[in-house]
Amino acid sequence: MVFFQYLFQSRVLTIAYMDLKVSILRCDDYSKSGKVVDEVVSMIGGMGPIISEGDRVLLKPNVLAARRPEDAVTTHPSVVAAMCELVKEAGGIPVIGDGSGMTHPGATADAFRVSGMAEVSKKHDVELINFQTGGYVEVEVPDAIHFPRLFISKAVLDADVLISLPKMKTHELTRYTGAVKNMFGALPLRTRKEMHLLADRKLFGEAVVDLYSVVKPHLAVMDGVIGMEGNGPAHGIPVKSGVVMASFDCVSLDVVASDIMGIDPFSVPTTVAALERGFGNSDPKTMGIDSAEVKKNYKPSSAGILFNAPPFITRFFGRYFEMRPVIDTTKCVLCGACVRNCSVDAIGKINGHLEINREKCIMCYCCRELCPENAVGIESSWLAKIVTMARK
Repeated sequence: MVFFQYLFQSRVLTIAYMDLKVSILRCDDYSKSGKVVDEVVSMIGGMGPIISEGDRVLLKPNVLAARRPEDAVTTHPSVVAAMCELVKEAGGIPVIGDGSGMTHPGATADAFRVSGMAEVSKKHDVELINFQTGGYVEVEVPDAIHFPRLFISKAVLDADVLISLPKMKTHELTRYTGAVKNMFGALPLRTRKEMHLLADRKLFGEAVVDLYSVVKPHLAVMDGVIGMEGNGPAHGIPVKSGVVMASFDCVSLDVVASDIMGIDPFSVPTTVAALERGFGNSDPKTMGIDSAEVKKNYKPSSAGILFNAPPFITRFFGRYFEMRPVIDTTKCVLCGACVRNCSVDAIGKINGHLEINREKCIMCYCCRELCPENAVGIESSWLAKIVTMARK
């Protein structure tokens, strides 16, 4: 059982008593993002209040899928690069990490490469952590509404400082996705699916805040230079907003950012759930430019099939969509790599060969990623096969 220790560190308590403002600055294109990121963070107090010499600082961008930066699905690499340099200047050790939201093995590695995160990691000599292969740790969630225990990325829990780097986008479930929802990537795919199967916006928002309650970032810096409207978070249309924002409080930043997008902050289930739990500020002060100067009405998401259907239909079909790892005993040489790296001890020897316990498996695909013999395949349910064929 693990408790998220940094919540009780003095630096976080200091920030808790600060006037949590949201800074907003214009940024017309990504060639200027380095300078603007520096300025927007400096306006709220800089890195000093949260970073001490030698701290391991995890930068959590939105790397949802293997999409190019110009598609506006993922946090732009120039923003992440700028944050790497700011962390180093403050004496910290930056690392970049995320877990893709796609359900196929190798998704996060592909997303890192295509989104430009791998290049940032190499150019700035920063460790890049794939949450799926880095392992998960079970955490107790005090006062949880839906998930009293969660498996959370070990990299997130091991960090001294956590910084959320969200992308400004619409979202079919939460209407808007930002700094709070960005932490969803810290969960294994099985838990993400279980949250989605609550099949209700309000309940889903509460579940996301169960997670947020134990992994509250120390700082959030939003990439709103080019955002996404319409069917976000992955299938919308890029739209120029020309802003970069920062705050020591994710909820406050989300209130301001969603308002800039023309979305009522109090219609965003993650924001409402966070405020009801006592997190954030419903009317945060802003500094820099006036948010009204950059406000525009983003086209909303159509919500997709999932949340246009009655909840019982979503739950029914959701249960039958599975892509599970399975060990091919004809290839397995019993080296034990999968056993050693499984976070939940779901793999064991039965009748002389290795098998994966379906009940314990959290579908992180770590076993498949790390098998030196390529002996871990994927077993797709009938619904998953149909959906895969339709996509092709």
